[in-house]
Amino acid sequence: MNKSRKSLLSVIVLSALMGAAHSYAEPSSMQGVAPFVSDVPQVQQVMLSPSFWLERHADHTPIMNRAQIQAFNRDLIATNKHVIDPLAYSSELSAQQLRATIGNTSSTPSSPRFYVDGTALTEADFARYHANTNIGAIKESNKVHFGMVVTRTSLRTFPTDDRVLNAEMDVDLDRFQESGAFPGEAVAILHQSADKQWYLVAAYNYTAWVKKSDIAVGNKAEIRDYMHAKDFIVVTGDKVDTTFVPNKPHVSQVQLDMGVRLALMPQQDIEHLTHGQNSFASYIVKLPVRNSDGTLSFNTALLPRSSDVTVGYLPLTSHNLIAQGFKFLGERYGWGHDYKARDCTGFVGEIYKTFGVLMPRNSSWQGAGEYGQNWRFDSSATSQQKLAVLNNMQVGDLIYIPGHVMMYIGDYDGEPYVIHDVKGLGYLKDNDEFYDGELNGVSVTPLLPLHLNASTSYLDKTYAIKRIAAGTVQ
Repeated sequence: MNKSRKSLLSVIVLSALMGAAHSYAEPSSMQGVAPFVSDVPQVQQVMLSPSFWLERHADHTPIMNRAQIQAFNRDLIATNKHVIDPLAYSSELSAQQLRATIGNTSSTPSSPRFYVDGTALTEADFARYHANTNIGAIKESNKVHFGMVVTRTSLRTFPTDDRVLNAEMDVDLDRFQESGAFPGEAVAILHQSADKQWYLVAAYNYTAWVKKSDIAVGNKAEIRDYMHAKDFIVVTGDKVDTTFVPNKPHVSQVQLDMGVRLALMPQQDIEHLTHGQNSFASYIVKLPVRNSDGTLSFNTALLPRSSDVTVGYLPLTSHNLIAQGFKFLGERYGWGHDYKARDCTGFVGEIYKTFGVLMPRNSSWQGAGEYGQNWRFDSSATSQQKLAVLNNMQVGDLIYIPGHVMMYIGDYDGEPYVIHDVKGLGYLKDNDEFYDGELNGVSVTPLLPLHLNASTSYLDKTYAIKRIAAGTVQ
């Protein structure tokens, strides 16, 4: 399966992104001779440029149009229990419902856990965490409130910032870290911790604990109006910041990650000066902020027109799928959106959010989900059966192995290549010895050489391939 590397004769200049804010230029390291050291098989430096794949596989033909994407999302919310409209949450929860939700969110793990200093968590430690979930305050009927995320934040297993590791003591994998939530997202607020510092919230694709200071409580109708604003921007870069504004921390240098959607201020409400800066060279957005009493309001914020954003969603095309994926290349792996980054499902989820497509949070939820067009493989499936599907993949197709997802970007020399946010790197060397390395970031790799261990390849463990396409939600 290992093939000799072939020299590539030239670097292809990327055409302008359809609908995106920027066109690509080749990195300076591609324009001359630059050091390139790699232990990744069958990857050459030029393959790390999006233009290499765009020239071979890009297509501007829409995979789904806007109406089809809206229908896709509606059907997904209606049929998949892992994706919801938080604003459709019931106005009240019974004691039984709330206890069950807390129990599902904040369960004691079956295997040992350790603090970063190596100290094992005890029953008393878990009792303290459970006590802070405030189950004792549950009433026969519990009012549900609604709010918006005002700053990038973490969704946690328990209402605590404590970092907790498993027996392998991998400091990158905080086992209390579940997911992330981003400015402009709506949440249903289900409960408050005993220390009054955390909310239990239901976001569109996850339920967990979030810092109370990162959520503003508002009126559901007002939040829905904001979420359905006709004019909005979508962040299409890996991340952008709002413009610095002196003495206004709520709107100054706020990090906005790929896929964040913010309503634009109506033209008639924009003045020539916004926070002391001329407005004409900026996008003026309505940013959700948290008032001193915890309530929601919307303040004006500026984004330079040079920012990697687009007005409305990007067209869902193979060209844009590749271009968006490569904007994360080299970002460090962030388990559950840790490190202000993302993991494998966050990576593909945020790419597809730039087109307005929603997805479940976890890879198992995605891989098992019946939305999209699916090819499934049980334990009796042969490599030949899987290869027959791989040979007919389209850019943007998602490949699932247990605990991981990859996005197909095209073939080179008959070999399928993927881009993915991944921890480990394993493959068989020329002498059939297993190479056990690290990627720990967004990487371009061939698919077929990758192994989980000396005897098990990624192909062996591939259980689903999914295509996000119109008319295929089940």
